Amino acid sequence: MPKPVFLSGIQPTGVPHIGNYLGAIKKWVEIQDNYETFIMVADLHAITIPREPKEFKEKTLEIVALLLACGIDPKKSTLFIQSQIPAHTELAWILNTITPLGELERMTQFKEKKDRAGALAGLLNYPVLQAADILLYKTNVVPVGEDQFQHLEFARAIAKKFNSKFGETFIIPEALSDKITSRIMGLDNPNKKMSKSAKNPNNYIALLDSPEIIRKKIKSAVTDSGKEIKYDRENKPAIANMLDIYAAFSEKTFGQLEIEFREKSYAEFKEELTELLIAKLTPIQKKYKELSKNKNLLEKILENSKTKASKIANKTLLEAKEKVGFII
Repeated sequence: MPKPVFLSGIQPTGVPHIGNYLGAIKKWVEIQDNYETFIMVADLHAITIPREPKEFKEKTLEIVALLLACGIDPKKSTLFIQSQIPAHTELAWILNTITPLGELERMTQFKEKKDRAGALAGLLNYPVLQAADILLYKTNVVPVGEDQFQHLEFARAIAKKFNSKFGETFIIPEALSDKITSRIMGLDNPNKKMSKSAKNPNNYIALLDSPEIIRKKIKSAVTDSGKEIKYDRENKPAIANMLDIYAAFSEKTFGQLEIEFREKSYAEFKEELTELLIAKLTPIQKKYKELSKNKNLLEKILENSKTKASKIANKTLLEAKEKVGFII
């Protein structure tokens, strides 16, 4: 029996941090044995906001190496660069022709970002390209956070619309959510999500931060009033956020951690969290440095993945084009 298909992606922008790792990358690594896994470096999505070309190219290769260093296994997962598979943009154009403009204008992310990035067509059509990404690989499940659920619902709706209009072609994807792991919030503000694009570097712990920088950032992380180390997201959001991080990396429960740190100060808790992060991130950083030096290996992995992803995507695209009535 074939494995269900899983697809997710990450943009090669900003600074990949522990929130990205715990919220996405670590989970991708864990499910590789149970799903036909496709991990996409979403560079086409990234250019909805202007990028400096040389830096952008470097960031793309950096995220590839970092994903491999975190445990994405090219023998188990297809790790590919979105722009290297032309079928993504070709299917997106076909889906655009059956997409009502009003649906795109109502998208929360478009309304939030258009003033900052400019009301450009690429930002407006982002959800259509994202739908194409998902549907090309006959994807069964897609991981979604709160900020992406609307986009998955759009992909489901457009797939149903295409199937109804032209005949059964696309699988209707389902959401794969993890309600156990909380979102990792900023160290400088526990009420806002940790962000790759945060202007304040003390907002996040980057996956490639040195031990010295990690110590400095954790030491400066905001705390709550009082002294008790207790998981209470409403009344003690800063400590709860650090407990989220500690629990995710140590695989201990909040109850275990509350007992462990019952008699300890915030400073002692921060110190132990720091050492835990250094211990967990050092092997990733070591592997990343090795991979970054081996450009030939990275190119070989990407070429193999491009071949595999193209074969699957092109087959789906051909099916869609035939249904629409194009001469093949």
